[in-house]
Amino acid sequence: MSQRYYEFRVTGRLSDRARHAVDEFCEVSVEPAPPETIISGTMVDDSHLHGMLALFQNLGIEVVSMRRGPDLEG
Repeated sequence: MSQRYYEFRVTGRLSDRARHAVDEFCEVSVEPAPPETIISGTMVDDSHLHGMLALFQNLGIEVVSMRRGPDLEG
């Protein structure tokens, strides 16, 4: 099964609460890039991706853009 790499650009800086919730959901990289934050990592399937987007919504995180990278064998 191949995994897909995604990069999400979100508005502002993540709060400690939001950062903890994102880290608990899956392994991702979180990089401040003022005025945004870049969150990137692999999603195992579409359900995982939709779960990440739902988490952003529940935390009140505004997604500015989402980019899919190459598939990763895994």
